[in-house]
Order: sequence, then C-alpha cells, then structure tokens
Amino acid sequence: QAQLVESGGGLVQAGGSLRLTCAASGRTYSSYAMGWFRQAPGKAREFVAAISWSGITKYADSVKGRFTISRDNAKNTVYVQMNSLKPEDTAVYYCAKAVAGIAYTDSSRYDYWGQGTQVTVSS
Repeated sequence: QAQLVESGGGLVQAGGSLRLTCAASGRTYSSYAMGWFRQAPGKAREFVAAISWSGITKYADSVKGRFTISRDNAKNTVYVQMNSLKPEDTAVYYCAKAVAGIAYTDSSRYDYWGQGTQVTVSS
C-alpha cells in the first residue's frame, strides 16, 4: 500500500521560513515526479512546485524565488523549503505522486495524495 505523509507545517510570521517534508512508504517513488499543491479555504487547489524523476523543477509564479523543492530518493522523501513566507501562502499543503516522471503542474496528473499539513502565515 502506497502512503504519503506530510509534516513540518505550522504557524509562522510573515518573512519566516518552513520546510515541509513528504515521506513516502509502501513503494519506491524514484521513477515518478512529485509535487506540492496547496488549498486555502473556499479556494481551488493550486499548483506550488514539482520535481521530475531526474530532478528538473517547476514552480508556480507566486512562489518562484522563495520556495525550493528537492527530493532524496534514498530516503523516499520530498521536501519543499519555503522562505520569505507571506500571509497569502496560508493553506493546507499537499504532497502528491505523479502518474509519470514529468513535473506536471496539473493536479489531475497526480494519483496519490497525502493528508495535508497546515501552513499559517501571520502578518
């Protein structure tokens, strides 16, 4: 059984940093792209960042220069380092596994999702 578990969320002040971790179990994910998405109350889920099987990264314009996605295939883990956080970054953040190795931006191309971790950025 495949499982993705996010951790590292919390409450930070604007300008602060958090690192989110997505730990995978049940299988090896090295052949698949991994992504981070977020969803604020009343809003649609939106793309944040993705990393391909080979380490190519892609970011939403809203987080470019502030967030960095990385992966450690030996640990079957993906991270997103979030710096210079803004109140508009407040959301539940989800880790997801893509259906293939491409760093897709479309959530429909991801087939396994974690439970989410709350990130709240205060002003």
